[in-house]
Amino acid sequence: MADTYKIAIVGAASLRGKELNEALGDSAFGASDFVLMDDESSLGQLEAVGDEVTFIQRIESDAFNNIDFVFFAGAEDVTRKHWLKAQRAGASIIDMSYALESEPGVLVRAPWVQESKTAPDLKTTAVSSAHPAAVVLALVLKRVQTVANVVSASATIMEPASEYGRTALDELHQQTVGLLSFQPLPKDLYDTQVAFNVVSGLGESAKISLIASEARIRRHYELLAEGRLPEAMIQLLHVPVFHGYGLSLAVTLDEPVSLDHIETSLSGDHMDVIVSGSEAPSNLSSAGQSDVLARVRTADGTELATNKFWIWIVADNLKLAALNALACAEELRRLRPQGKVQ
Repeated sequence: MADTYKIAIVGAASLRGKELNEALGDSAFGASDFVLMDDESSLGQLEAVGDEVTFIQRIESDAFNNIDFVFFAGAEDVTRKHWLKAQRAGASIIDMSYALESEPGVLVRAPWVQESKTAPDLKTTAVSSAHPAAVVLALVLKRVQTVANVVSASATIMEPASEYGRTALDELHQQTVGLLSFQPLPKDLYDTQVAFNVVSGLGESAKISLIASEARIRRHYELLAEGRLPEAMIQLLHVPVFHGYGLSLAVTLDEPVSLDHIETSLSGDHMDVIVSGSEAPSNLSSAGQSDVLARVRTADGTELATNKFWIWIVADNLKLAALNALACAEELRRLRPQGKVQ
């Protein structure tokens, strides 16, 4: 019989929160009792977690009493405001907002790629779920490295609007409609045109920063690498798509290997390799997929053994963030003294 817990989702109305709601219903936590919380604008809204439908509540001072796990899936400022209350209440905390990554004692985790010896211990009360792009990059390079040593790796990461929440989706949509109808473009969030445009930086008054996001991906990759994975050059671009990451990864190995050998090394849990002759993976084909999709080709386009490869990778950013958060919760679950509501 599955253990039953009491789980709170803070930011339940956010894009990450909604994806997490869906993933929880299909996980080992599916039989748990759920409490949904968010800011004032979402109070009373109905949301489904698995087969249960519940409404979103206000975050009160005693909201985390008797809660086993708290997922912070909303804005960073909401996490910072409330996480210590959850910690004092004895809850295990999984941060999906990145707000806690620099807090003392908080681990940045991606259990799919990290060694068990660096897993949380009894002193760990909170973990920060690693950035999905960093998880993808670490997963791919970990498997490539089983074939041959990686001499160099360079990744261009194409980021979707949904990584910045519903406001970013709405502004991209409004800009697209505005351009097609010759209307002024809203720029409240981006402070630049992102519709029909690929950018490496945003306007001076933008409320988000690609530079900060790129630095986070690089920082999280280095933490996940734990000195075992190769260094990787990382460039982040914002592309005019709503959902799904795309990563163009160039790798140079220390010896020639066959294309089949690389493809075989990448295949496995959490990753699906799409071979030549099938429809190429795209951010559209990755939507709703639990696995990362990849296609490999040689740098010169031939079928001969070589030490230089291009790997095209796509992943549903929201789905991956939810699954990684659940994997983090599984690690913390093993440390809890009992598998029931406290």
